[in-house]
Amino acid sequence: MASSPSSAVQDARQALGGRLREIRKASGFRTARAFAARAGWSESKASRIENGVTTPSDDDLRQYAELCQVPETYPDLLATAHNIEEMYVEWRRLQREGLRPVQEAHVPLYERTRHFRIYEPGVIPGLLQTRDYARSIMSRIIGYWNIPDDTEDAVDVRLGRQRVLRDANRKFGILLEETALRSRFGTAETMANQLGHLLTVSVLQQVSLGIIPMTADRTMWPLEGFWIFDDEQVIIELATAQVTVKQPSEVSMYARMFSDLAGIACYGKPARALISEAIDALE
Repeated sequence: MASSPSSAVQDARQALGGRLREIRKASGFRTARAFAARAGWSESKASRIENGVTTPSDDDLRQYAELCQVPETYPDLLATAHNIEEMYVEWRRLQREGLRPVQEAHVPLYERTRHFRIYEPGVIPGLLQTRDYARSIMSRIIGYWNIPDDTEDAVDVRLGRQRVLRDANRKFGILLEETALRSRFGTAETMANQLGHLLTVSVLQQVSLGIIPMTADRTMWPLEGFWIFDDEQVIIELATAQVTVKQPSEVSMYARMFSDLAGIACYGKPARALISEAIDALE
């Protein structure tokens, strides 16, 4: 991960420029000058784009795709360029006014999403959190980052977003590592109530809750949790940044990763048994 969001954006521009350079060379345009002449550009424009100094416009990307005879690359190139400025969002900037604005920012995305696919390795995801569990997590984030304390307001928004979970016309695929059941946030009572809530949610028709046992034979091991919203975008929360991925090829990669993880999870009675064991371990 880059050292800061601004440097990450620059790295992303350079990566896009490098990809365009590869496309250009593979098509037979050995130099940026040759491609620029064909596109009707100055050589400096092509150089700035390929060196990540300038983010290309939609039309610039179309020129690369069409002149290099790879029109199938255009949707991915377009999504990459549109995503560069928003791809890395600094947590400190998001949280400078507290956590409530962070929670509110995702409300429109939740409301328009019909199919949620969620993988969390160490925590219960927000859609399934009880008030006390959410309060415990958010208060720790606020204390750690020393940001304005709006815990109760932020919790209210988070729980308000859970209304989408009651919509039987939506689909929720949720995968949790067994570790997430065992990681304590709050008191034993808080954890017992949270795990009990998981048992209740697990029987909803629109929810597929899978638990990946600690003993599972691993075929996939992502380092961080991720949320897939329909087939449109993926959000990954890192320690210092929120990463948004919209490139179709990368969204597909995360969908494949989710499918692989789903293959080693257990569901129904075996999943509920793991949750019950975690509750018993609290005593």
